[in-house]
Amino acid sequence: LIPPRARSSSRFAEMANFSGFEIDLSKYQKVAINPFTTEALSPEQVAAVKNNIEVCRDAIVFFTACGSASGYGGHTGGAYDTVPEVVLLDAFFRACPDKFVPILFDEAGHRVATQYLFAVLDGKMPASELKRYRVGHANLPGHPELHCTPGVKFSSGRLGHMWPFVNGVAMANPSKISVCLGSDGSQQEGDDYEATILAVAQDLPVKVIIDDNDVTIAGHPSQYLKGYDVAKKLEGQGMKVSVVAGEGLDLLYPAMRNCMVHSGPYAVVIRRKMCPGIEGVEGQCGGHDAIAVAKAVTYLTQKGHTAAVQWLEGDAKKAEKDPQAGDYLGTKGSKIGANRALFGECVVKILEGMSKEERKSKVMVIDSDLEGSTGLKSIHQKCPDVFVQSGIMERGNFSAAAGFGMEKGKVGVFSTFAAFLEMCVSEITMARLNYSNVLCHFSHSGVDDMADNTCHFGINNFFADNGLDEHHPSQLYYPADFHQLEQCVNTIFWDEGIRFVFTTRSKLPAIQAEDGSELFGGGYKWTKGKDDVVRKGTKGYVVSFGDALYRALDAVERLRAEGNDVGLINKSHLNCVDEEAMSLIGGSSFCLVVESLGRKTGLGIRFGTWLLERGFSPKYGYIGVTKEGSGGLFEHAYHQGYDSKSIQAKVKAML
Repeated sequence: LIPPRARSSSRFAEMANFSGFEIDLSKYQKVAINPFTTEALSPEQVAAVKNNIEVCRDAIVFFTACGSASGYGGHTGGAYDTVPEVVLLDAFFRACPDKFVPILFDEAGHRVATQYLFAVLDGKMPASELKRYRVGHANLPGHPELHCTPGVKFSSGRLGHMWPFVNGVAMANPSKISVCLGSDGSQQEGDDYEATILAVAQDLPVKVIIDDNDVTIAGHPSQYLKGYDVAKKLEGQGMKVSVVAGEGLDLLYPAMRNCMVHSGPYAVVIRRKMCPGIEGVEGQCGGHDAIAVAKAVTYLTQKGHTAAVQWLEGDAKKAEKDPQAGDYLGTKGSKIGANRALFGECVVKILEGMSKEERKSKVMVIDSDLEGSTGLKSIHQKCPDVFVQSGIMERGNFSAAAGFGMEKGKVGVFSTFAAFLEMCVSEITMARLNYSNVLCHFSHSGVDDMADNTCHFGINNFFADNGLDEHHPSQLYYPADFHQLEQCVNTIFWDEGIRFVFTTRSKLPAIQAEDGSELFGGGYKWTKGKDDVVRKGTKGYVVSFGDALYRALDAVERLRAEGNDVGLINKSHLNCVDEEAMSLIGGSSFCLVVESLGRKTGLGIRFGTWLLERGFSPKYGYIGVTKEGSGGLFEHAYHQGYDSKSIQAKVKAML
């Protein structure tokens, strides 16, 4: 059942709690506009709508800037942009509750600030909570999640996944209008092409309101996707479309009204700059992220919000920290490195060792609008001749890389977030069947530092290894630190088949040997198929990798200090069995796999089988991701139970 919206103004007033929030949300007026009977807005309605737009935009700037101040990050621009249409939709819902499915479905989940703000305006949670935007355990994660935040009525999932879902909502509610907020970025996803075709074919009462601000994370679609036009794309599939230049109510309201009055599917494409009216941010790609505190201060000062400015410059900067930060044994005092950024730097070194002609003929690197997050930016800057700046089209981009790498001696390089690997599984199979050579970098693997929360968890990485034994090889690598990452990329770059390199969003410390030196630095040589004995033990072994490894190392060191001679294995080559390591582990009394991948699909479900197949039967256990996210950054490790204390407790139970 679709949860009912609070429609009674008296109930709204009774439930609303706007105290403790430095923007006065009580100024938001409960406007009711019937688009079916109101051909033009009255001056009073225009004034009320403009007032509501200002209240909402000021609030969004303020509490998303709290995310910047606290270090939890977030996104301002998308939610800020869409306020005019959202305010009008809210007025439509209030005037005609029986004609709408009263949910602001949004296929750009990073615009979650809209959902949180309206949850407050609907009286579902106190306004003061907004200042904890994206903080761990605050129930305000980076994307909307059903049953997580009071007042949130849907889970957005990943970018460009919502419209097909809303088609189904419309099918379940054929007598009502279903609305989906879209964007020029989300419209690049293949799901939306299919959703358009279905909506038109079935004449569904679906209305898509699209923010066409010509900004995505890594650039401007008008520049990197020549020929891409949201309105023309929709019209070409039979959709009725109105294009609005800017966001003035004199143009926006008639377009919105025509959209609602039309009996079938209809899209309104609103062409505006990103963050209109925000000095230093308007029209900039940086507007996609949480607004910088300094820019928010300038904006809020101009609006007279002195108390909000004081909060941002004071208490908002009090951030939660990992309680064990700086005290992890086995990495204490180590250098730290961002493997996801280093990946691109490693590829650049390889490319710079080739002539321009050779690398142009042998290598193609394609991005999916995430070059700054996945390390490809350095390739774009230093080797633009082999770089393709593409859009938010992971499946098509992967297949393009695979097609380039179909010929022996050529390699396609592809990168995106690990969560999106699930979207590419069919294309990975196709690439394997075509004997393609692809080097894939999936950053943001696991859950560490994942404030975007559950829908962005990269926990099903083993889905990549879905071929048959006789198929072209698919190898999965998860280097432990920056030393291993560099050696790994250098070693496997020209290998045949599909190679998957996984890195975390978080930075990782260099793993230390028992004498305190950097274990994988100096004369260490990384070898495919070989596990690393980080600590040798006689009572049993913990097997780990990725960001779980340094946490497991701390646990092992503390257990050893208590007299429990426990060992630790680093398994950076995830899907290859090291027989020597298996004998070492199998000859001990227990084996515990600790990972930040899904417990249902990760290393843990197969490592025990590998032991049994070799005649080994130590006591066996495995720790992995089992819960929806807690929000926040470091908090996820504790929430999922792969923090050091949880590992120690599990080992002690097995001894």
